[in-house]
Amino acid sequence: MAKRAAPEVNAGSMADIAFLLLIFFLVTTTIEVDSGLNRKLPPIEETEPPIIKERNIFQLTVNGNNELFLKAAGSEGDLIKLKDLRKTAVAFLDNGGGKGEDACKSCKGKRNPESSDNFQKAIISLQNDRGTSYETYIAVQNEIIAAYNVLRNREFELKYPNLGVNFVEADNEYNDARTSPSRKAQLKDKIEDIKLLIPQKFSEAEPKKSN
Repeated sequence: MAKRAAPEVNAGSMADIAFLLLIFFLVTTTIEVDSGLNRKLPPIEETEPPIIKERNIFQLTVNGNNELFLKAAGSEGDLIKLKDLRKTAVAFLDNGGGKGEDACKSCKGKRNPESSDNFQKAIISLQNDRGTSYETYIAVQNEIIAAYNVLRNREFELKYPNLGVNFVEADNEYNDARTSPSRKAQLKDKIEDIKLLIPQKFSEAEPKKSN
């Protein structure tokens, strides 16, 4: 019985097809290019920076041994435990020691004239050591943010008791994609109002080298 001849595959045009496919993918493929952050630098101001009174600065330092020191007005720097940081920061921010134009109507602190004037002028400053552990760095930042949230929650609930949420809950709800547009519109102005009342003025200095 005669063997059937295997049909030949015409591969003459395979190179042309491959070349056309290559051109197709080169033309249609888009290559993403990192363009950096889309930020606009603020204009250079000719005016001198405002003078910040020492009593309005809550200066924290974390050394290479993860020890936390607080230097307030009239203090050389006292050792403070992490568990006491939130309460101490709240007392500073809520002090309300200002007089006249600097008086704080919403502050409920001791109104110590040697501590912060009001929410707007109170600044928390943090400087870490290069030897500070990452866990301590994060823990200190969390306590500082929590101190601001304690006061923001209080003022939010006082001003908007009918909403049934505090500031943190309202902010989380506003940023949740599942929240309805009508609810977001209800929360937006109120959240911004509290942020203006108690601005988060938290500055972080460049870490210093260990001795």
